[in-house]
Formats: sequence, C-alpha cells, structure tokens
Amino acid sequence: MADFDFIVIGSGFGGSVSSLRLVEKGYKVLLLEKGQRFKPSDFPRTNWDLKKWLWMPPMGWKGLFKLTFLPHLTVVSGVGYGGGSLVYANTLPVPKDAFFKSPSWGSLARWKEELEPHYVTARRMLGATRNPNLTVVDEVMRDVATDLGRPEAFGQTDVAVYFGEPGKTVKDPFFDGKGPDRTGCNMCGGCMTGCRFGAKNTLDKNYLHLAEAQGLNVETGCLVTRVRPLETGGYRVEATQDGVAKVFTAQKVIFSGGVLGTMELLLRCKQDPQALPKLSDRLGDFVRTNSESLIAVTSERRDQDLSRGIAIGSIIHTDDHSHLEPVRYAAGSGFWRMLAAPHVSGSNVVTRMLHVFGAMVRHPLRVLKAALVPDYAKFTIILLYMRTLEGSIKMRLGRGVTTGFAEGLTTHLGEGPAPVASMPEATALAQRVAEKVDGWPQSMVTETLMGIPTTAHILGGACMGDSAATGVIDHEHKVFGYDGLYVIDGAAISANPGVNPSLTITALAERALSRIPPKV
Repeated sequence: MADFDFIVIGSGFGGSVSSLRLVEKGYKVLLLEKGQRFKPSDFPRTNWDLKKWLWMPPMGWKGLFKLTFLPHLTVVSGVGYGGGSLVYANTLPVPKDAFFKSPSWGSLARWKEELEPHYVTARRMLGATRNPNLTVVDEVMRDVATDLGRPEAFGQTDVAVYFGEPGKTVKDPFFDGKGPDRTGCNMCGGCMTGCRFGAKNTLDKNYLHLAEAQGLNVETGCLVTRVRPLETGGYRVEATQDGVAKVFTAQKVIFSGGVLGTMELLLRCKQDPQALPKLSDRLGDFVRTNSESLIAVTSERRDQDLSRGIAIGSIIHTDDHSHLEPVRYAAGSGFWRMLAAPHVSGSNVVTRMLHVFGAMVRHPLRVLKAALVPDYAKFTIILLYMRTLEGSIKMRLGRGVTTGFAEGLTTHLGEGPAPVASMPEATALAQRVAEKVDGWPQSMVTETLMGIPTTAHILGGACMGDSAATGVIDHEHKVFGYDGLYVIDGAAISANPGVNPSLTITALAERALSRIPPKV
C-alpha cells in the first residue's frame, strides 16, 4: 500500500494550488520541495548577500534565486518553499484573447470561458489588488505613454501585495484570520529579494499555509531524482535530503517543479528504462518565453530615488501585442551591475562588439558613470518589455551552466523563431526612458556579447496535445501513457501569454484540481 494518495513535486504556483485543493478533498498528500523554508527575517537585505540570495548548493548557498545559462537563453528563477512567488514581481495580469485561441492549444478546450472562474479564485487567493501608489518611475512611464500618443495605455498594476498601513502588522486580512499576520507594505522595493516585512502575498502565506493547517505533509531540502511505476500500482519517488537517500510512494504524482525542475526530472525519467520511458517524444519541445527584453537604464541624476515602490507598479500597453513594465530592486541591491554591459543592437557578435566599442568611444564618461554609480539599484530602472510573438526552443538533457553548478539541461532551436536579445522597439522605448532620467541603457553581458536573451518567464516543455504524438499531457494535465501522473506548473503552459504568467499558472492549476474528485 502506498504511503500517500498524492505526492506533489515542487511548491510553486502549480504545486501550492495542488496541495491545498487535494487536502481539502480528503487526500493524504506529501509535498516535496528542494529549496528551503524561509521566514521574513531569513531573506537577504540586499542581493549582495550572495549566500542568502543565490541558489548554489555546492558552495553551501541555499538562497531563493537561481541563474541558469543555456545556449539560447538565460533563465532567472526562484527556489524555496513557495517557489517563484518568493522572487517574482507580484504582478497578476490576465492574457489577451489571442493566448486562449492560439492554434497550439486552442482546440483542446474553451479556455477563456473555462478559466474565467478560476482566474477569479486565483486573484482572491493571491490577494490581488490595484497598486495605489505612483512613484517617480511611474510618472516617467506615464510621460512615455503620452509621448507615444497612447496616454490611455498607461495604468497601475494589479499585484499580490498587502498594502494596509505601512509598517503596521495586523491579523490575517485575507482568509478570516486563518492565514498568518500581515504587515503593510513600506514600498522598499525589495519584493524580488524576498519580502522581509510580511507584505508580499507569497504562496507560503496563502495556499501553502492553509494546506498545512489542513494536514499537508511537507519535506523541504528534498530533491527528487527519479519517479518510477510500482508493480502493484502507484509510483515510487526517489529523492535526496541532506545527502541521504529517501524513498516515498504514492498512488499519484504531480510534477510542479517549474520548467527547469520538471523538464530535467522528466527527461531523466524518460531516458531510464525502469522509470518513465513511455513519456511522449514531444517532451522538451515548445519551450517558450514571453519574448521579452530586459534593459536597465542607470540615471546620472542623484536627486531621485528610483528604488522606492513595489517591484512593478505600472505598465504601458505599447500596442495590441506588447507592453512595457518598469522593474526595481531595493536600494543597495546592486548585484546586477556585475553582469551589465552597454545596451547595443546587432544580429551578430561582430556587429555588437563594434557598437559597444563605438559607444565607449563616443560616450566614455557616461559609460564610466553607469559602471561606477554609487548605488546601482537606487538609480536604475530595469525595463521589462514583453510581446506575444510565438516561437520556441527545445530542451534536452545536456551540460548547461547554472548557479547550482549541476544543471543537466541544454537547448536546441525549435519550431518557429528562437527568442532574441535585440528588439528595435524595446531599444527605442529604453532610449525614451533614458532621455527622461538622464540615463544610460545597459543589458546583461550575455545579451550584449553573445546575443542570448534573458527571461524570467520560462514556459512549456510538457505542453498539451490531443495525444502523445502532439503533446506530453492532455487538456486535464494528465500525462499520456501513465495513469496517475500530472504536470501542473509553467511547463504545461502551451502558448505564449505575453504577460507575467503566475496568475495563469495558478488559474490552470485551479481548473486541473477542480476535475479531480474528492476522496471516497
């Protein structure tokens, strides 16, 4: 007899929803998370505190942030109890209609209609509210929208933040007192290094908190290494915890480790004849991003603190298919200056290097000032440009580079255009912002030198289809070929949403779990 009815692998937006809804339905559930459990005081004060911030287990660093360098993509992601919610920018938008009707999955269900009530539930659970505060950065964005002839396209974001009275702690205001105490946001800008004040609505303060109160079993610091069927039915889940091998059994298993975690585990299981060799050959295909561009603009002015506010407080819908968001870190969090280089365009390395050299020759003082700014986060706006352009890469087992050192994934070109680092429209917008703040645009050095784009929104790889020939899972997130296996996380996203995907992952998880009947 299996130890559990369900084992959930990963505690992000898919795993947390799965855990709560399953225990509510009467199932015995075990949640396995490779990262650590954090209290607000455990988070780093700045991202220079690398031991607390970065996920680098070989160095003994078990923070909440991970950098993964792949041949076609640099991925930033979260690790820990609460998954990506610990480091994401809180924003909770709903994609436009094109996402729900995309040919890649539009025929499998009436997505917009079916997901509508689950978006409502997800917003309530995550505590979505309109940002009530405008900062100097938001006013710059408003001016840019006006300059573009689209003043109506500017707006404040819907975010998962408890604003309340700044700095004042109150009893749980979201779940009739069943949740943890909360403290009003003080607009410090530290959302993405872990909220140290209890204002951010991370998953450990809603779904996971409520699930544990109802009997969820949790093991943190537990890395799953293999899943294989049992002869008697159900599955054996093998893991390591503090260097010790662990084995758990369950009737059913939900993969919710995020794209990087889920892909590596499933690809290894497919390769293993004793694990899950019948997984679809489409596994690892159709890995997408939001076709985004990240450009930092460092201001030469010292009379304005650009770090004050929430991580993303406003948005400009630059056209029907793209938008621009200003992103911030808290003052003192200047780690990214170590990976910054002048932002230049160009489709090949020679062109980009010539442009870098030209920029340094023409504007040596500006380049130097940007590099030596006394507080990078305090005087820098990071511009996040996203669009709904389709395109994908393939993810396979291989030798990548990560702050975890042991990444077992690589990428190959897929169907359609690969993600690109240089987007003329993003560059033009960055130049507009730079003019307004007397700033200098910069990009990640991997973008400037190698043309490899950066994404915080890696999606797909275990996409939906009508059979194993077209997808890894069906429209109910069930894995083809293996009864009782599910993929419920960003890996199941089967089209490009073009917006921050956390709310959509949550809504899809709510829909998937609504179709699992209560335990009898």
